[in-house]
Amino acid sequence: MMGIGGINIYINGNWIEEDDREKIEVLNPATEEVFAELPRGDEDDVDKAVRAAERAFEGWRNKSGEERGSYLDDVVELLETEKDNIARNLTKEQGKSLSEAKGEVSASIRAFRYYARKARNIEGRIPPTESDEVRSFVEKEPVGPVAAISPWNYPVLLLSWKLAPALAAGCTVVGKPATKTPLAVREVFRSLDEAGLPPGVVNLVFGPGSTVGKALVRHDGIRKVAFTGQTGTGRQIMRDASTNIKELTLELGGHCPLIVDSDAKIDDAVEAGVYRSFRNMGQICNSINRIYVQENVYEEFLEEFVERASKLSIANGIEDPDADLGPMLDESGLEKTKRHIEDALDKGAELEYGGEPPQGEEYSKGYFFKPTVLTNVNHDMIVMTEETFGPVAPIMKFAEVQEAVEYSNDSIYGLVAYLFTEDLEKAYDIAEDLEYGTVGVNNVSGGDAPYPYSGWKQSGLGTELSEEGLNEYLKPKHIRAKSLR
Repeated sequence: MMGIGGINIYINGNWIEEDDREKIEVLNPATEEVFAELPRGDEDDVDKAVRAAERAFEGWRNKSGEERGSYLDDVVELLETEKDNIARNLTKEQGKSLSEAKGEVSASIRAFRYYARKARNIEGRIPPTESDEVRSFVEKEPVGPVAAISPWNYPVLLLSWKLAPALAAGCTVVGKPATKTPLAVREVFRSLDEAGLPPGVVNLVFGPGSTVGKALVRHDGIRKVAFTGQTGTGRQIMRDASTNIKELTLELGGHCPLIVDSDAKIDDAVEAGVYRSFRNMGQICNSINRIYVQENVYEEFLEEFVERASKLSIANGIEDPDADLGPMLDESGLEKTKRHIEDALDKGAELEYGGEPPQGEEYSKGYFFKPTVLTNVNHDMIVMTEETFGPVAPIMKFAEVQEAVEYSNDSIYGLVAYLFTEDLEKAYDIAEDLEYGTVGVNNVSGGDAPYPYSGWKQSGLGTELSEEGLNEYLKPKHIRAKSLR
């Protein structure tokens, strides 16, 4: 079996050639075939990467914002050149459609472009003082070496959301992506390398979270951990990071509701609902996990929703670049999806569409599954309370919109909520009542660089993206000086 380009771990400006250590297999979820291997990193690799980041930190933090921004500008140009190649790698290793993969890379480039500008405009302040004899200055300084740990579902985007602001702020980084999706991330680090970032400013290690991830989080040279993944893993990171009190940004699970009120434009709500429910086979933390529809428009919405969902094309994105959907990542995710559907049906739900793999020889291999629509659902069902991370849309009717708000808030999660209504005054009132970090009104757009993305409740700590996301990698320093005259 060939390795991935003969390179893997990247430490202190050097790609470490493959050696005789244990290998990690990379599967194509559309074919179930192993198509690449990478050497398994270990605690020694973590230590070398962190020490390199520590050594590089002083030089990187002391570069001007203009210099750091210029490096990021070069990264943007290189990523633009390589975006089609990165997208194909994403589709091959993760399964998402090629159009979805291209969208992920484009959004990642926007993050680097945005923070290239922000790097040039990090400003302190001079607060007023109680006496002319005293002057106070507040500076913003980089936190220090950062561990950036990203998941498999959007490996390029969610790592870029950490890399770009950290580098703009003056932090150095050790990245650890998911072992199931290493190829596209490897290409991003190639661009970082070719942009000429000083050795040690960015480093890349692969390996299981239980060993490599834990070692990275617990390492005394890491000053901050930025992580996207499951809530349970986030809790463990909090425990491990408490050993030496690290800064944390955690973007964790979600269970996002869509509310469709009686005055909504049903066509728009259906189109958006199908897109956000089944995009990337529902394997995204801001996917719509449950839909509440006002009873007067329920039947119309349901009919159109099922019709549109049934027309989504499913295929191996490498063979059919125009497919809407690809396979799920692996068998465990597929089996979890089936369990959630089974639980709902056992408790009285009705299957309106899907609930099975698509038929045909082209689906004899791969983790393919039809988008699934359930009705007659309630909050006693797992699918209505736990994150499925699969292509399932349970639809429930309500009478009064406040009822839907209460259902929406009946969750341990608070990442994103969506609302469709033509009454914008009412929309703002409802948005105020929803216990979520982001509320989309008449749209289901995902996070993008200029706007804060933060989870409430057990959906996370801190903020990614926007100026608020940049500040996650900066600490204020107050300098107070008294005149000796």
